[in-house]
Amino acid sequence: MSASGPRTIGQPVVPSLPPHGQLRRFALTGAAGTVGRCRDHTRQALHDWGWLPTDSPDQLARADDILLVVSELVTNASRHADGPDQLVLRASGELLRIDVLDGLTTPPQPRLPHSPGQLGGHGLHTVALLASRWGTTPRADGPGKSVWAEFDIPRL
Repeated sequence: MSASGPRTIGQPVVPSLPPHGQLRRFALTGAAGTVGRCRDHTRQALHDWGWLPTDSPDQLARADDILLVVSELVTNASRHADGPDQLVLRASGELLRIDVLDGLTTPPQPRLPHSPGQLGGHGLHTVALLASRWGTTPRADGPGKSVWAEFDIPRL
């Protein structure tokens, strides 16, 4: 049983979403506190969508993974792309997608070879380990790119 009530087999983890899903955009200005503000925005979305709070250890771990991926993508854009200007969250019963948009066209590159003992350079490796998929796409609304990560939503 979750904090929001019992779930039946085959029911989506995010039961409060409308059938067509939901999109949330968070415009970013300034550099101070960007990572924390994006995590807070994402955490609030997870609450609004019925994902949190939960007493399911698996669902809580997945929410933590999502928040960590948001942190990594926003940090990467802050360090390597003159900062992000938008965080976009798209959720449906099957998928949660995180897009971090910035003004540079150069795609991020994981540090190779990856050395776990090395200081720094682990962000994209972390994203690749936690997300179902990740990648980059050119922005549709102007110059720049979106670095995105997708999480498949399990059915309980």
